[in-house]
Amino acid sequence: MSSAQKYPARAVMGPESIMSKKAHGTSATPVQENLRWKVDQEVADRICNFNRHYAEYSGYFKTVPEFLNETNDTPAGKEITFYDSNTGKPLFYAPRG
Repeated sequence: MSSAQKYPARAVMGPESIMSKKAHGTSATPVQENLRWKVDQEVADRICNFNRHYAEYSGYFKTVPEFLNETNDTPAGKEITFYDSNTGKPLFYAPRG
C-alpha cells in the first residue's frame, strides 16, 4: 500500500515507529493468559506481537466453539465487546450499525 493511501476520517493512522521492536516483538508485553473463548495463547501472541502483515487464517473463528456459542446465544439487539489481547482494554463492539 502506498503512503498516499487515503482512509475514512475515523481511521487513526500512527507513525511507523509504533511497530518498532520492543521487549516482546512489537509490544512491551505478551498477550494475557486465559484468553476469552479459550483462544490459543501462542497463536494470539504471534498475531498480536510478531506479525506485520496478516492476522489469523481465514475461517479460524469457526474452529473456536466458545466464540460461536456466544455469538449464537447473544440476543438480537445486544452487542459483544471485543478486547485487546495484550492490555485487556475494549477495542470494539459488534454488531453495531
